[in-house]
Amino acid sequence: MSTLASGIGMTSQRTRARMVERLKEQGINDARVLAAMNAIPRHVFVEEALQSRAYEDTPLPIGQGQTISSPYTVARSCELACQGRPLDKVLEIGGGCGYQAAVLSLLARQVLSLERIAALVRHARESLSACRINNVLMKIADGSHGYPRAAPYDAIVVAAAMPFIPDELKAQIRPGGRLIAPVGSGEDQRLVMVEVREEGVVEQELEVVKFVPLLKGVS
Repeated sequence: MSTLASGIGMTSQRTRARMVERLKEQGINDARVLAAMNAIPRHVFVEEALQSRAYEDTPLPIGQGQTISSPYTVARSCELACQGRPLDKVLEIGGGCGYQAAVLSLLARQVLSLERIAALVRHARESLSACRINNVLMKIADGSHGYPRAAPYDAIVVAAAMPFIPDELKAQIRPGGRLIAPVGSGEDQRLVMVEVREEGVVEQELEVVKFVPLLKGVS
């Protein structure tokens, strides 16, 4: 990938570096994930009026009732998905504005990102293009059943809360791979990690999170 879009003031490289230092303090240890968070200009993926807040550790509205996840949430999900190793093919469900897909683009050879809202996909494609990212495919699609046509995946990262993780989604993970997803509803959500091991599928609940719900259909 070529030189990424840069900014001044609150959108500068220095501001991004401070965000990365905060992520280290919050327990993000994977050097590749930290480098990717440092390289991707988050302000490009948010509305102009909110760009001064782009590197705060908070979700921000992106329109259509959706949000861009906080930097920590993105970094944590990516770190869990990577397991400290390069990834070949990743599926993202709930692509939103494209920011997490952009981070994943530096951690995987190929990223397929599904988003059900066409207006968000258009904006995400523009932002990815502005960052000269060419290994992310954004598709307008209902991601609730994954995308079995392109399976298996080294990792699946879900960016909207599911009531449970369906078996058909787990079946799309390559042996040795992981699925990271928020599970639950409202204030009762946990980040869940699914690992496909030789002895079978292992599911582990992690920290409390808060995501918008995963909805069916496209719009």
